[in-house]
Amino acid sequence: MEGQRLGGRYQIISQLGRGGYGITFLAEDWQLPGNPRCVVKQLKPEATDAKNLKVAAQLFNSEAQVLYRLGNHPQIPKLLAHFEENQEFYLVQEFIEGHNLTQEFPKGKPLNESYVIAILRDILEILAFVHQQNVIHRDLKPDNIRRNKDGKIVLIDFGLVKQLSTQQTDSQNSVTLTVNMGTRGYMPSEQALGKSKFSSDIYALGMIAIQALTGIIPRKLSEDANGEVIWRDKVQVSTKLAEILDKMVRYDFRQRYPSATEALEALKEAGLITSSLMPNSSYNSPQSLFNKAHILCELKRYSEAIAYYEDAILIQPNFYQAWYERGKALYQLERYEDAIASYDQVIQFQTDDAEVWFERTQALYRLQSYSEVMMGLDKALQIRPDYAEAWVMRGVVLRNLQRDEEAIACYNKAIEFKPDYAVAWYNRGVLLASWQRYEEAFTAFDQVIQLQPNNAVAWYNRGAALGNLQRYEDAIVSCNQAIAFNPNYVQAWFQRGMALGELQRYEEAITAYDKVIQLQPDYGEAWFQRGFALYNLQRYEDAIASYDQAIEFNPLDAEAWGNRGGVLLKLQRYEEAIASFDKAIQIQPNFPMAIYNRAQALSQLG
Repeated sequence: MEGQRLGGRYQIISQLGRGGYGITFLAEDWQLPGNPRCVVKQLKPEATDAKNLKVAAQLFNSEAQVLYRLGNHPQIPKLLAHFEENQEFYLVQEFIEGHNLTQEFPKGKPLNESYVIAILRDILEILAFVHQQNVIHRDLKPDNIRRNKDGKIVLIDFGLVKQLSTQQTDSQNSVTLTVNMGTRGYMPSEQALGKSKFSSDIYALGMIAIQALTGIIPRKLSEDANGEVIWRDKVQVSTKLAEILDKMVRYDFRQRYPSATEALEALKEAGLITSSLMPNSSYNSPQSLFNKAHILCELKRYSEAIAYYEDAILIQPNFYQAWYERGKALYQLERYEDAIASYDQVIQFQTDDAEVWFERTQALYRLQSYSEVMMGLDKALQIRPDYAEAWVMRGVVLRNLQRDEEAIACYNKAIEFKPDYAVAWYNRGVLLASWQRYEEAFTAFDQVIQLQPNNAVAWYNRGAALGNLQRYEDAIVSCNQAIAFNPNYVQAWFQRGMALGELQRYEEAITAYDKVIQLQPDYGEAWFQRGFALYNLQRYEDAIASYDQAIEFNPLDAEAWGNRGGVLLKLQRYEEAIASFDKAIQIQPNFPMAIYNRAQALSQLG
């Protein structure tokens, strides 16, 4: 239809989309100055006999009047015109420049809680107006939510007119619908039965929020035996928000919030949002500035984001979410003291927010203010005793303070509250390995791998534990896995070389050490071990060259000097050997091997 003019004025530029209900086009209005762009929706009735067309026309005009009313809201596209042409119905709506919310939901990537709360608030404010007009959207999903060029959310593609293309009349001229409006995953059970409620929109919005938090599209989420969505095990989220979302997506519509107004009020009562903005708010409202800042943070443009957060705070000084996100952005810029000051502002408004206390400790930890970190973590755990991340962080700080017994107790607590928390298992394994409790360390790293099979660091540490248990073949297998997931993993290549050396597979060991040196030429220990492998292959000159490199990178390596002397002794280069042994003994006066070999070299010189 490109180039065709509809209604004598709307010239089609391109097709925007096609669905079961009709086709959407981008068009230009040739009766207005400048030919402004608009969206034309062509709706094709399923039944085209005279009786059905008459009923369709009545329904079309009735529903168009509803869209005209809805268009009075600044965040719903205005209906500019509606007309019938060649037994097809057309809607002409305002064109909204911007992007669909789908573009803000990267596949498989969870978004943060503050962003989700902002989205809930923005959409619920519009939905509250829609529901007050006694209208149900019927097809809420990320594709039907746009963010305009000013950062404001706009609801598009209301499902109420889609029924036009699915209506038929029976013998008594009653209208029946043959297809249900909605999209799988976002559409609740009563809507699938053709009995939409205001709370059907609440369900759809709840599923959108869960998708944002988990990075999982709704139709891939499981349900329990009662039809309730299983999602809370997929993401760490505040209890207040989780309870609100659970209520929004209850299977039984009677157990949900009845409409958007009640859902919005629940967010306010939970302290997750400040007082609601009016629908006709300025585009420079605090919430709009906050949304812009969040998008910039997603793009890692933190300095620009901070400017927007600060503009929002200037307008609304008690906007604690802006203070909180500002703190996180400052942290990313390594401005830790400024981040702490921002979190302190949040705490003035939300003294019992465990996440804020926790984020504050992250900045303090970077400043090595360990006593303050501990106080902050204790506060977070007082508010939320099952906060696994805070328990792990407490363990990390205690390790830095050399209080290892207390540290492992913290890791155990984290695992008790969150058995599938890989970070807690990993830290526990590292601590156990430092105590030479390698069997237990191996078990801990095995747990990490069960939870995160692609975790190269866990595979490496598992290999190191196996090496210390003298299970060298198994250690090699673990190192191979680490290398498969991270081919440039220096320590894994080195550990592989060590295990191969223990098995006297010296050629393979040298290959591994060569890879280490290729990746990190100043890795002195790799040069040392390479020299030892070459010595065992009787490649003495090459061994000396390797020891020379080890000494270049670590001139105080007594063992490298001693081994170098041993190779020179083997080559009967006694004076050079004595010089090497002297250097080793100078660095380490009680070095038995160097003392003994030096005496051997002296005896050969007579």
